Amino acid sequence: MKIQAMGLGLILTLGTSMAIAFEAQAPRTLDVWPGPAPGEVGSIGEEQAKKKADGTTVTSLTNVTKPTITLYRPEASKNSGVAILVCPGGGYRNLAWDHEGEQVARWLNEIGVTAALLKYRVPRREGTPDSQPPPQALMDAQRALSLIRSNAADWGIDAKRIGILGFSAGGHLGAWAATNADQRGYEPIDAVDRVDCRPDFAALIYSGGVIKKGASELTPEIRVTSLTPPMFLVHASNDNVSPENSVQLYLALKRAGVPAEMHLYATGGHGFGMRPSEHPSSTWPQRCEDWLRAQGILKADKTR
Repeated sequence: MKIQAMGLGLILTLGTSMAIAFEAQAPRTLDVWPGPAPGEVGSIGEEQAKKKADGTTVTSLTNVTKPTITLYRPEASKNSGVAILVCPGGGYRNLAWDHEGEQVARWLNEIGVTAALLKYRVPRREGTPDSQPPPQALMDAQRALSLIRSNAADWGIDAKRIGILGFSAGGHLGAWAATNADQRGYEPIDAVDRVDCRPDFAALIYSGGVIKKGASELTPEIRVTSLTPPMFLVHASNDNVSPENSVQLYLALKRAGVPAEMHLYATGGHGFGMRPSEHPSSTWPQRCEDWLRAQGILKADKTR
């Protein structure tokens, strides 16, 4: 009886430990701001979410007024110390939450990267026309980068290997944040804002809004200099969001002496995210991982 009791106790103890370990890796959502987010104007109503038929998978979010980051941490044995802020696209009208957000976070965990999925403010606020990027989104991204870096030690992250990954409008946001770390879009409110908001690298997937409409020059807010972090760029030639957005950004980076890699695929269209397909554009995650390793951001995979 005593042996059976001890065995049962051991099983219960192990079960509890395993549950704690599992819970430690479960996604955790944190507010980006300690109070109301700065720069709010007008009223856009309650947050809205569209879901798949399963009733649980959120495909799209809009009317976001309370920005958050959802932290997805890899298994401890896989943790590389790298962290990436993930910015879904959606034309600054909504957020493509599943295929440019949660799916991306799961892939990053598989390669040992901590993902911080950013729920930034959309749609554009009153007074910001479609021709201009919304300043609230930049505020949220900059604050989120500082928040991640300020918690690096507690979250098992290397404070010098924190990047940003964006899709479509989120790609524009990533480029915006990567080229404006010297100009915070809001007045600092606490100690977090004294922590650097510059990403150490950026991966921008089929970015839009990076060049002026009808022109081949970068928009004024994309300020590429020699201090801009290394970038990985992806676009499809048949994208209705012109691939010149990535091409012109690549050329600006090259002129500034910033390390950059661009993959321009013949087909793939827009918004392919993590979806597998017959198009080579769907292999971009593998190419991105290769780039991260080549840059020394991720350690080389000796199994290859």
